[in-house]
Amino acid sequence: MRDIVIVGGGPVGTMLACVLAVGGLDVEVLEQRSQPSLRSRAIGIHPPSLRALAAIGVADALLDRAVRIREGEVRSDGHRLGQLSFERAAPGYPFVVALPQYETESLLRARFETLRPGRYRSGVTMMGVRDRGDAVVVSTDSGTIEARFVIGADGARSRVREAAGIDWRQLGQSETYLMGDFVDPASIGTASIGTASLGTAPIGTAPVNAGAVLYFERGGVVESFPLPGGRRRWVAMTDFLATDADSADLAALIRHRTGVRLPEPLGAASAFAVQQRLARSMQSKPVQVPGGPMSRPPAVGRIVLVGDAAHEISPIGGQGMNLGWLDAVALGPALQRALLEPAVAASVLAHYDRSRRSAGRRAALQAGFNMSMGRPAHGVRLRARNALVRSLTLPPANQIVARAFTMRWL
Repeated sequence: MRDIVIVGGGPVGTMLACVLAVGGLDVEVLEQRSQPSLRSRAIGIHPPSLRALAAIGVADALLDRAVRIREGEVRSDGHRLGQLSFERAAPGYPFVVALPQYETESLLRARFETLRPGRYRSGVTMMGVRDRGDAVVVSTDSGTIEARFVIGADGARSRVREAAGIDWRQLGQSETYLMGDFVDPASIGTASIGTASLGTAPIGTAPVNAGAVLYFERGGVVESFPLPGGRRRWVAMTDFLATDADSADLAALIRHRTGVRLPEPLGAASAFAVQQRLARSMQSKPVQVPGGPMSRPPAVGRIVLVGDAAHEISPIGGQGMNLGWLDAVALGPALQRALLEPAVAASVLAHYDRSRRSAGRRAALQAGFNMSMGRPAHGVRLRARNALVRSLTLPPANQIVARAFTMRWL
C-alpha cells in the first residue's frame, strides 16, 4: 500500500509528488497522457513558487532556462500610464520568471524520477476511486492501487473531484481570450512596442530583464510577456470564443487596438475561456470504519484536491499553476503529519481545506478585478480606469500591487 497516490501528472501533481518524496513519503503519480504535452500554456512563475521549487531542488535549472521579468508597464492609446517594479516586492527572487509549461513539467518529472524512480506512470486512466475509511482504492485501466490518501490533481474536469462528490461554485462571469507566441522584436534588434523601447538582444535569445506590457485599450486588454528563445507571448481579450481564429487574426487584432505590428508567429493561436470556480471543499467527507474501537482516531476524508481540481481561475501569467503549487506546499507537511500522527489527521487536513479555499477565493477576487479592468471601455469609464491605473502604479499603492501580482499573499 502506498502512502499517497496522486491522480494527475501535470505541473501541480508532479510538484506535490516531489514535495512528498523529499519529505520521505512513498508516493506514486498516475498520468493519463501517454506523451507529455508540448503546448506552452502557463508561463509565469512567481517568487513564492520559486522558493518552493528551490526546496525540491529544481529552481536553479529552471532559472537557467527562464526569462526574468523585473518590471511591468501599462499603456493606453499610445501613452504610458505607469510602471511597476517587482524588485522590492519579493526579496530573494526580485522578479517573475517566464518559461513554457512543458519545460517546467519536464524539469519536475526529471526531479521526481530521481527521487522515486519508476513511480511516475504515464498512460494510466483512473476509472474510479473509493474511500473505504482506512484507505482509498483507486481503480485504473491496468488494475487497482491502495493508498492511505489519494490526491486529485487532474485539472478542472477532475474525475477525482466528481468521484468524491464535491461540487463547484461559480464566481463572477467568464471571459474569452486569444493567445499566441510571436518573435520578440527585441531579439532581432531595437524595436518598439507602442512607444516603449525593449532594447536589443542577439537573435534567438531573450533580454535578461525583459518586461511585461499591458495595454488597457478601448476595445479590451492586450497583454504581452517575454519568453526564452526570442519569443513573446501575446494575449488579447475577445468578445467571443474565437476558436476559428489564427495567428494572423490575432496579429490584426493587436495592431488594431495597440498599433503594434507583430513579426512572424511561432505556432498557432489558441482561444480559451476563463471561468472563476471554486470547489465547495478540498477534501472528501470522512468515512467511518464500521465496528472500530472507541479509541480509534477521528475519521478523516482521504481524498484531497489540489490545483485546478479545486479552483479554476485566470491562467494568464501562470496564476492558476502558481496557486496550485502553493496548495502543494501547504498539503505536503499536512499529509506527512496525518500519516505520522493519525490522531490529528482530521484537524490538519481540515486546516488545509479552510486555508487553501480562502486563498482560492482571494485569488479569484484578484483575477476577477484584473479581468474587469481589461474589459472594453470608452468615454468616462475609460478615463476613470486610466486614472485608477496611474494611481496604482505610484507610491505607496505600487508596492501593494506588486506584492499582489507576485502572489505574496496567497
